[in-house]
Amino acid sequence: MGTEPELKRSEVKKRKDQAAKPRKHKYFTAFLCVFVVLLGIFFLYLGRIYNTAQKMTTKIYSSSNITKARNTQNLLKAGKPISILLMGTDTGAVGRSFKGRTDTMIVLTLNPQKKKMTIVSLPRDALVAVTGYKKYYPSKLNSAYDYGGSGTAIKTIQNYLNIPIDFYATINMGGLENMVNAVGGVTIKPLLTFSYGGHSFIKNKETQMNGSTALAYVRMRHSDPLGDYGRQQRQRQVLAEVVQNGTKLKSLLAESFFKEIKKQLKTDITFNDMLLLALKYRGTTRNMTSDHLQGSADLISGISFEAVPATEKQRITNLVRSSLNLETATTGNTLLNSSSINTTEK
Repeated sequence: MGTEPELKRSEVKKRKDQAAKPRKHKYFTAFLCVFVVLLGIFFLYLGRIYNTAQKMTTKIYSSSNITKARNTQNLLKAGKPISILLMGTDTGAVGRSFKGRTDTMIVLTLNPQKKKMTIVSLPRDALVAVTGYKKYYPSKLNSAYDYGGSGTAIKTIQNYLNIPIDFYATINMGGLENMVNAVGGVTIKPLLTFSYGGHSFIKNKETQMNGSTALAYVRMRHSDPLGDYGRQQRQRQVLAEVVQNGTKLKSLLAESFFKEIKKQLKTDITFNDMLLLALKYRGTTRNMTSDHLQGSADLISGISFEAVPATEKQRITNLVRSSLNLETATTGNTLLNSSSINTTEK
């Protein structure tokens, strides 16, 4: 497979120093934390809350409406490595639909043989031709979900990196306020001092936050020296606490907690799939490797995109395919007409 076309460099803007260097994540990516809450429920309390969990999983199920590159049922039954595309949206108040662009996109792989979980963050502004919507090229990677939903996002990422995506999960970050309240609030040490939305925060001062306070804490962006990246750090910090509080028995027995999970999460992982994950993939969550696809800023017609070199794309393709026990293959190209994904196992 070929590589993405070269961009004009005359309008290239350099990233800030912190974006040019490899980013080391202190916390799980925000929406990944919420997904881990769900996994934690099954891994730790499956027998205790079986019926409630079964009902909840039925409510959050939403098909991607595409034919997958691999037979996911056979993979799970055989306990083979799988991949999950995790997407984070922010659609505001509870009750609004899962629409809009995905602020966060991560490819998560679970390898039970190696007892390892691999997390790869993808730049939301990566330059792509969205599968099925090439007439809108150049497009940003985060527009794929907006154009055609989870299925389009899956196909675009598969074609972009030449990797199979077996499942997806989408988290609505707009419901964070109610989720925090559902677990009884969170205790946070703010990463910086600032005021926003009628709330004030002091760096490193332990603060008990309800939903409204936590939402203000994670919403602020313009006063953060790290901009959007700083906001994502605060989101991860808050949701890490939601995870810890959410896996406590008190939260698991609270009806309000399950109601919020049902409102904020959509996935094509069925209840039976989740049972197999609990039985065969539990050990993968104890050993995590984190990486990201690194590009640089380019302006095209006044719009900023993330241009990722072919060598960097190939590095990430190799990483993901290796974590899935697949043979080495050339990275993808979203401009090609072929949508065949190499799924050959080692």
